[in-house]
Amino acid sequence: MSSDNATGDSRPEHTGPEPGGEPTVWDVVVVGAGPAGASAAHAAACTGRRVLLLEKAELPRYKTCGGGIIGPSRDALPPGFELPLRDRVQAVTFSMNGRLTRTRRSRQMLFGLINRPEFDAGLVEAAQRAGAELRTGTAVSRVEQHGPAVPDRRTVAVVLTTGETVLARAVVGADGSASRIGAHVGVKLDQVDLGLEAEIPVPPSVAEDWAGRVLIDWGPLPGSYGWVFPKGDTLTVGVISARGEGEATKRYLEDFVARLGLAGFEPSVSSGHLTRCRSDDSPLSRGRVLVCGDAAGLLEPWTREGISYALRSGRLAGEWAVRIAEAQDAVDARRQALNYAFAIKAGLGVEMAVGRRMLTLFEQRPRMFHVALTTFRPAWNAFVRITSGATTLGEIVRDHPLAGRVLSGLDRA
Repeated sequence: MSSDNATGDSRPEHTGPEPGGEPTVWDVVVVGAGPAGASAAHAAACTGRRVLLLEKAELPRYKTCGGGIIGPSRDALPPGFELPLRDRVQAVTFSMNGRLTRTRRSRQMLFGLINRPEFDAGLVEAAQRAGAELRTGTAVSRVEQHGPAVPDRRTVAVVLTTGETVLARAVVGADGSASRIGAHVGVKLDQVDLGLEAEIPVPPSVAEDWAGRVLIDWGPLPGSYGWVFPKGDTLTVGVISARGEGEATKRYLEDFVARLGLAGFEPSVSSGHLTRCRSDDSPLSRGRVLVCGDAAGLLEPWTREGISYALRSGRLAGEWAVRIAEAQDAVDARRQALNYAFAIKAGLGVEMAVGRRMLTLFEQRPRMFHVALTTFRPAWNAFVRITSGATTLGEIVRDHPLAGRVLSGLDRA
């Protein structure tokens, strides 16, 4: 349970009726305690508002994810947050379905590698320190903005699978790619991919060979690629490709693991998940309900990197949810929700648009990308600047006319 925050505002220790008989109405209820939800809860709680964070699992819990933390992710972390790094990456090996292998190195750390259970739990703890209250083992059935469960037009009812109802002035949906809150908002998708991953414990001699280095393998399926991320005594090995190629994606992972000489090691975890990217016209809100992270389909379309998108969109959602909670009528709430959507589209939306173009080109010309990254210094330098957080794909296209002309020319080719 959370304690009083620095401003001295007290927060309720329950969601049932107050002693006088009136039910608790939270300022902001966040559904889902991944990076997006924890960031939203942290941002909202930092304003001194009453914030409840709901998570259906018990923490820490496993999450299928490569666990690569790039610069934009580090920049979006709560102040003072210490990353539970398992490795610091300064070298990348690129290959084309196991061929044309080349390793490039940087003097600076490109990105860090984490295990999601530790990372997610740390973000939740940061939200709690800011004043948010956490309830785990709490699954949400639906949200209602009209009807008998809603006492007034400024309130949203969050209905739990137990039948209990939690009331809020604003709700943030951060409940993953199969989001119930996203379904309520009406999130629309235009790209769905299948990721398969294995956590493979390895002996010290193998772990030492991978320390500080990741592998990115451009795969045999259009738009596919594989990765090896070292995390101490475990290698996270995975592949991703478009949904609908399930058997081919599974064969790619099996061949990939065998080619790496890792087939003899028993995975501690084997898992799969779907990643989903929103369409340009997909809504980000409905009434007093916002969505962020995977629940909103916010993901980099080419690399399918989602942690930085979750952290950044979660923080914005938490900030704007507070404004919605303060709105006295539907018109003002709608205005604040539109401001949230504008903030997302002006930042992450621009990056996603460039990512879609990059994916299309990559699907058509993977060898060109491989040659550029392994032999063309400006391309490698751009990779280093993007992963380290010095710039983004969108900024490179915007600020470097040559890059924009090259991308436009390839679009027309």
